[in-house]
Amino acid sequence: MQHTPRHRIVVLGAGYAGAVAAGRLARRLRSEDAAITLVNAEPHFVERVRMHQLAVGQDLRARPLDEMFARTGVDVRIAKVTGVDADRKTVSVTDADGTGELAYDTLVYALGSAWNPQDVPGVAEHAHELAGRPGALRLRERLASLEAGRSVVVVGGGLTGLEAASEIAEARPDLEVSLTASGGLGDWLSPKGRRHLRKVFAALGITAYEDAAVTSVAADHVVTADGTAVPADVTVWTAGFAVHPPAGATTLEVTDTGRIVVDGTMRSVSHPDVYAVGDAALAAGPGDKPLRMSCASGVPTAWQAADAIAARLTGGKLPNVTPRYFNQCISLGRGQGLIQYVTADDRAVRGALTGRLAALYKELVCKSAAWGVANPTLGMPTRRRPVVARTPEPAPTV
Repeated sequence: MQHTPRHRIVVLGAGYAGAVAAGRLARRLRSEDAAITLVNAEPHFVERVRMHQLAVGQDLRARPLDEMFARTGVDVRIAKVTGVDADRKTVSVTDADGTGELAYDTLVYALGSAWNPQDVPGVAEHAHELAGRPGALRLRERLASLEAGRSVVVVGGGLTGLEAASEIAEARPDLEVSLTASGGLGDWLSPKGRRHLRKVFAALGITAYEDAAVTSVAADHVVTADGTAVPADVTVWTAGFAVHPPAGATTLEVTDTGRIVVDGTMRSVSHPDVYAVGDAALAAGPGDKPLRMSCASGVPTAWQAADAIAARLTGGKLPNVTPRYFNQCISLGRGQGLIQYVTADDRAVRGALTGRLAALYKELVCKSAAWGVANPTLGMPTRRRPVVARTPEPAPTV
């Protein structure tokens, strides 16, 4: 009897989206039919939504990937992805043993995003970032060395900026903490949400500079669009994220910001054997509005991609679920929070949960997300479906 090679699935990135996708695929495909390899530069899963906590000195639980995926059928490879050749269907990697290549039949691109200096002068040289563990640890060391009375400026009024400013101000009340926002403070929130945000900022002593886009960063200050110089012994840059370079260096169809263009099943519109999930994907939500870069988007896109891959390989029914939003969860230090309820396409409604209960809600969401990643094959069926299709059908003409 002729032996049929296993279908090779390579998942790049073990953040929320990549780890969930790998685990979900392992639940749906037989290990004798599919070889699943999860590639990640770090040996641990990083709770990216807690980087502001790490930066102020809080210790996070270690989650080694080899322990998380032990006995799941997923092969974990610790390596840095340096390139993707979508035409040859190979991935270039560098690890402790040097450089090499991984061949795939199906690729799940989940390398996520990094901070985006946005070509603002001085950001790369003088600012700190919270997009990953290395940056958070560098900021942690810098904050620990600051004497009382020194100034910290958080640039960016989005969720990351609000959480970072609150966490720093609460952990270090002896510092002068401020936040600059290009628009109004929390201007996307409901009136109730904005009132609570301003109340917490006032209680923490955070100065908010509104309608104050930063145009340059120096070693000891930032300059806003109107020429105001805001003192900054430490600048924390949270004004947007950008996808990792390998996506934009391939023949995959990408946007001008490097995000991979996908269809409703998270499959590349240019290469049918490539799927993209999380921050790396330009995926449409309700009303064809692009999903924002966030954990709230990453996990549902991972579910969608894994289910679509399994369906196409096993002859099952393709998923037909449009990812949607329910709320935005914001921690404002350890004791305060804000849960802004939103429409399916992420627009704020009147309802909002605030205070200590909101902080507990946000903590529960974070713990639940991490628990889901740390238990990737929970509920694994006793009989997983056999692979009947070895190569994907051509992508539809768009």
